[in-house]
Amino acid sequence: MSLTSVHDLRRIADAVSYLRDRTVNDVSIRSDCRQLRVTLEDGQMLLISVMLDEHGRPRLDADLLRAAASPSTGQLEVEFERTG
Repeated sequence: MSLTSVHDLRRIADAVSYLRDRTVNDVSIRSDCRQLRVTLEDGQMLLISVMLDEHGRPRLDADLLRAAASPSTGQLEVEFERTG
């Protein structure tokens, strides 16, 4: 086992441990069985996917999608400083 795969395994374990003491609203699996989606009561989602590496071997991946801290207004606001 390489150091990279241990790092990935720790990241996945951290993402799954986030589910502890949380309320799960929905669990669904993609029709090709390559992705499991766990939706939590607060709207966050845990996606567990099977992906292929550069050699075509399957590897497990997990992403925790958290809600934004503040709602977006849909526009990017940029302030310019006045000079002179």
